[in-house]
This record gives sequence, structure tokens and C-alpha cells, in this order.
Amino acid sequence: MRGKLLAALVVIGILFCVVGTGQAQEKEKAAAKRIAIRAGRLIDGKSDSVLMNALILVENDRIVSVSAGGTAPAGVEVVDLSKATVLPGFVDAHTHLLLNGDITSEDYDVQLLKQSIPYRAILSARNARIALEHGFTAMRDLETEGAMYADVDIKNAIANGEVPGPRMQVATRAMTPTGMYPLLGYSWELQVPKGVQYVDGVDGARKAVREQVMYGADWIKYYSDRKYHFEGDGVLHSMVNFTDEEAKAIVDETHRLGKKVAAHAIGSDGIAAALRAGVDTIEHGDGLTDALIDEMARKGVYWGADDYGRGVCGTGARWELDEDGGFGKTAFQKALKKNVKIALGTDAGGFDWKELNQAKEFGYYVNYGMTPLQAIRSGTVVPAELLGWSDKMGTIEAGKWADLVAVSGDPLKDITELERVKFVMKGGVVFKNEAH
Repeated sequence: MRGKLLAALVVIGILFCVVGTGQAQEKEKAAAKRIAIRAGRLIDGKSDSVLMNALILVENDRIVSVSAGGTAPAGVEVVDLSKATVLPGFVDAHTHLLLNGDITSEDYDVQLLKQSIPYRAILSARNARIALEHGFTAMRDLETEGAMYADVDIKNAIANGEVPGPRMQVATRAMTPTGMYPLLGYSWELQVPKGVQYVDGVDGARKAVREQVMYGADWIKYYSDRKYHFEGDGVLHSMVNFTDEEAKAIVDETHRLGKKVAAHAIGSDGIAAALRAGVDTIEHGDGLTDALIDEMARKGVYWGADDYGRGVCGTGARWELDEDGGFGKTAFQKALKKNVKIALGTDAGGFDWKELNQAKEFGYYVNYGMTPLQAIRSGTVVPAELLGWSDKMGTIEAGKWADLVAVSGDPLKDITELERVKFVMKGGVVFKNEAH
């Protein structure tokens, strides 16, 4: 009898569970937030043409439908952007949230010597908010510059809704061999902070990758070169940091663990070494030659090409170029012609987040030879693919995250319109609306 009673109670419990779950699902469905956005002009990231008078229907954090004209369903909140141009949220594939300018070595040293990691993390949350308000709904952060794994905390805080900011993929601590990155030049009697993780030998390389992945790295970044200089051939050369065996160990272990590798590689020698190792992205790439461009195109390696006039994080300076971009512009145009995958990156953090809008990079790309539409795709479609999120973002279509921005004018006629974002939605939530 007792056994039958127990069995009956179990059945009743299961029924309550099923009924309760069904009721919860119905309540969740009833509570689904729906928004209709009326876009005067829509650049969806897929088409070469602009869709006029488009209606974008959003439910919770996803786009449900995109149609020309049409009427919003009854009872749905309508956001009127009929006088604006709507685009996918921007993506910056090279940032440093935990850095606030390093144009001089003193700028860099002060942050590592006088600011605690918690204080820098607070500033990085501010920086994330700035980026989001400028229209960047996703970013790849390529090292914390001595702030250990604080980028993982920022990424998680944003994902958990604790602070506003872009969707993040992070690289934690960049790698160099011992003695090859700031802080340098201090007395050997002092133990000063390091901007990177020192990694030596094949076994050390594999262990470092495992450690960083354990603590939350989505990407592994290493410094392929240093000491940039021109030689008689007119090519920008560099001194390679890691042995080929060490670099390949970094890449192989990272790929084995299902992650990707970004290589800081400025000179031609550093770029060549990184390509031999099998990296996924080349960052900066100022010393690209015809042969290296061909190799990148053949291997499908992405180029994180940032503006050639700014300083490189941690190095303190770049060489002077003419206002048209000099050899950098030539390499950019060749890479564009060879269909190298160019993902917009700004190196934000190398300059003060409060002083320069990341969206200025779009204008540099147009100046270097891209059409405005190509530049827009370099900051939406291409980095979405790079991040492995092309099924979730980069274009405005059904099923994608509702990550949208809007500007007043037409960026296909004036790319600088992207520097004046009036509306930002991330995951169906409006973070900024100054459209009139």
C-alpha cells in the first residue's frame, strides 16, 4: 500500500511539474517584448542596394522579419526611424578596454604602475559604455595590457546585464618571450608589472595557452615581432620574437582547444613568421608585401588593419606617413584587390576612449580605397564571420540578434555619418535614441 501511495505521489508531482512548466512557457510567451522599427533607409549588410521604408519586427532579442513597407502589428511598440538610415550594429575587431591611451611610454607606465586592476576595470566599464553609444554592439578585445583576466570579468558583467556594453570576445594576456615587452628599463632590483605574459619554449607555450583558456580567453594573442625598421628594399622589416617551433606550439594548442589566434605583426618578417605558424588574424600588418598578401588571401587569414597614423599599443610610436597613408595605403589597396578579408579594427585604448570615436576608422578605409558599402561590411559582416557569429549578427535579417544602429544621413554618400550615431539597439534593448 505504501508503495502504491508513493507511486501516486510521484505521478502527481510530475503532473504538477508539467502543468507548471506549460503555464510558465505561456506566461513567457505572453510577456515577449515586440518592437517594430520603421526604417526610412535600410542597409542590411546583405544587399548591394538600400531598402526604402523598411519595417523591422523584433521580438525579445531577435529580429523576426524584415519587409518593405507594411504595417506594424496591432499593439506593438513602434520606433520611428523613418527619417534615418538603419544599419547592423558595428563591430570593432581590435580594442583594449583596459587601456586609456599609450601614445608615450609614460602614458603606458603610469597606468600599470599607479592604477590598480580594479580601478582600470571600472574605467573599462565606462569605455564599454562609450563604445556602445557610438554604435559598436560587439568587440574583440585583444589583451588587457597587464590587467590579467579582468577582460573576462567585463565580458561577463556585460553579458549578465550588470553594465551596458558591446558583446565581447576577449584575449586576456598577450604573449611574448621573456624580456620583450614593457615595462622595461627599470632597475633590476624592482619587480615591476608586465604588460604581457612571458612565454618561453614549446612546453611553456602550450601551458600558457591552456592557462589562458582555463581563465576564460576566447582568443590567444601573441606578439610576433618588434624593432621595426626599413631596409634597402623599401620594405618595413622587424625582429621576430618567437622561434617557429614556439609560435607553432601556441597556434596548434589554441586550435586544439577550439580557439583562434591573433598575431601582432607589423614588419614583413613578423607577418611571415605568423603566417608560417598558422594564425587566424594578422593585426596591424604595415609591412605586408605582395607575396604576403597573396599568402593571406590563399589561406583565408583575416587582416585587422587599423589606421596607420596612430600609435601601436605598448610601443609608444609609429613612423610618420603622408596624409594619404603612404605605403600603408598601397598595401591596403592590393589586399582589397586580392580579396583579403579585412576586418575593421581601431586599436582603441591605444588612444583615449573619451577623445576619439572608433567609427572614424570607416572613413580611413574609404580613403584607402574601399567603397562606403565595403567599409560598412568590414565593420559588420566580415568581423561577424571572424568571431564565428555570422549566424547571429552582422546583417539585418530574421533570426539574427536585434543589434541595430541608425544615423540621420546617408553613409553611402558621406561615410562620416557613421561617426554620428543617433540610435543604438542591442539584443532588442534600446540604449540610445536621439533620432528625430
